[in-house]
Amino acid sequence: MGMKFNSFLREELSVIDIQVAMERGEITSKELTMYYLHRIAKYDQDGQRINSMLEINPEAIFIAEALDEERQVKGARGPLHGIPVVLKDNIETKDFMHTSAGVIALENYVAEQDAFLVKKLREAGAVILGKANMTELANGMSSTMWAGYSSRGGQTLNPYGDPKLYVGGSSSGSAVAVASNFAVLSIGTETDASILSPAIQNSVVGIKPTVGLISRRGLIPFTYSQDTAGPMARTVTDAAILLGALTGVDKDDVATYKSERRIHQDYSIFLDATGLKGARIGVYTNASKTFYESEEYDETLFNNVIQVLREQGAVIIEDIEIPSFHRDWKWGVPQYELKHSLNNFLVNLPSHMPVHSLADLIQFNKCSQEKTLKYGQDKLELRDNLPNTLRDPDYLNAKLEDLYFSQEQGIDYTLKKYNLDAIMFPSYIGSTISAKAGYPSIAVPAGYMKNGRPFGVTFAGTAFSEDVLIKLAFSYEQASKLRKAPELY
Repeated sequence: MGMKFNSFLREELSVIDIQVAMERGEITSKELTMYYLHRIAKYDQDGQRINSMLEINPEAIFIAEALDEERQVKGARGPLHGIPVVLKDNIETKDFMHTSAGVIALENYVAEQDAFLVKKLREAGAVILGKANMTELANGMSSTMWAGYSSRGGQTLNPYGDPKLYVGGSSSGSAVAVASNFAVLSIGTETDASILSPAIQNSVVGIKPTVGLISRRGLIPFTYSQDTAGPMARTVTDAAILLGALTGVDKDDVATYKSERRIHQDYSIFLDATGLKGARIGVYTNASKTFYESEEYDETLFNNVIQVLREQGAVIIEDIEIPSFHRDWKWGVPQYELKHSLNNFLVNLPSHMPVHSLADLIQFNKCSQEKTLKYGQDKLELRDNLPNTLRDPDYLNAKLEDLYFSQEQGIDYTLKKYNLDAIMFPSYIGSTISAKAGYPSIAVPAGYMKNGRPFGVTFAGTAFSEDVLIKLAFSYEQASKLRKAPELY
C-alpha cells in the first residue's frame, strides 16, 4: 500500500501558503517534511533518478516535530518556521551530515560548527532537510567535467524533459531540488554563475547577493574575493523571504562589516507588483555572437520579456554599452585564491581526515581514480603549481583590474551613464562582470523553448541593490507568470 498524504500537499507550495495552513492546523511541518522525503525517494533516488540530493538529514523529522510542538506552545518564530530547506554540499553543518563539496576524500568530514548562515536558518525555524549534489569542488576539478557531476554524488539531471539537457552549475542540486519540489527552498553558492546558471537552466529564481551581505564563514571556499551563498526558490517571494533570514554582520567574516547599514532583515517589503512602473532598465543586447547562436538563447522569449517590462511601465533603454564587458578577463583571482583558500580549509581538517592540502587531494584522487577521476583533475593540477602566497604580481594586478573594470568601468559606469535602476541580461551572460564586482544579480524564469528547455533573464545592479532587483523581478514575475513545474515520472 502507498503512503497517504494530506490533501493540502498537492502542488508546489509557497512559504506563505504553508504558514497559513500550519496556523490553521491543516498541515504540520512533520507531514511536510515526510512529503518531501517521499518525493526524494520516488523521483530523485528512484524513477527518473534526478539525483539532486547527496545526503538526507537523519534528524529532519525530529526537528520538524519539535518545531510543530513549539508552534503549539509559543507560536511561530517567523515565516521559515517548519519550512524544509536544502543546502549545497559545500555548506558546513554541525550535525550528523557530512560536508564534502562532492569530493570522495571529504565524504566522512563532519564539521565542528554550523556555517553562519546555517545558524541563522536554524534560529529562523527552518528544517534542514539535507545536502544537495553540486559540480565537484564548485567546478574547481576539471575543465571537462560536466556541470552537476561530482565523484561522490554522480550526475544530477535537469528535470525538464531530456535527461541530456544542460543542468547548469555548480549549485546544480540546489536548483533542481526546488524545481522538482523536493523542498520548499534551497541555498546555493556562487563564485561566477554558480547560482544564476542552474537557476536559469531549471526555471527557478536564484539570488546572488552582494559579497558580504551573507557571511562566507563555513563555506568550503573557492575564492576570497567572489564567493557568496544565496537563496534559490520557485518564486521571487520565497527567495526574498529566505534572503532576509541569511543576512547579518558576522564578527568572524570581515566582508560582512561594510553591510551593517545596508542589510534588510525582511526583503519581502520590496515585493511590489507595480515595481516596474517608471523603472529605468538597461537591456544588454551586445553579447558575443556565439551566445546568440547557442542553445541558451531564445530571441522570441527575450523579446517577450522586454515587451512585458514595457507594458508594466518600465522605461527600456536598449543597446546599452558596458565598456569592459568584452575585455579579456584574467583568471588570476580564482586560480590563485582557490589554491590558497582550499589549502587553508584542508590544513584545518581533523587529523584523521585523509587529505590536508591540495597536493594530498590530488594524490588521493590518483590512488582511487576509478571512483574519483572520471573527468580527470587538470584544474587542480594547474593550481597546485602556483605559489601559495598571494603576492604574485599577476594575481595582484588581476585583483585590482577585476574591481576597476567590473565596478567603475563596468556596472557602475553603465548605471550612471544611462541613469538606470538595473541592467537586464539574457540568460546569465552578465554573471562574470557582476561576480568580479561583488555585485548582486537575480535570475528569473522567462518561459520555455520549443524543446522544453527553460529560459530566463538576470537583473543586475550595484552593491547592496538587492531591494531594487527584488522589486523589479517580482513585478516582472507577477506580470508574466511563466514558470511551470517539470513533469516527473
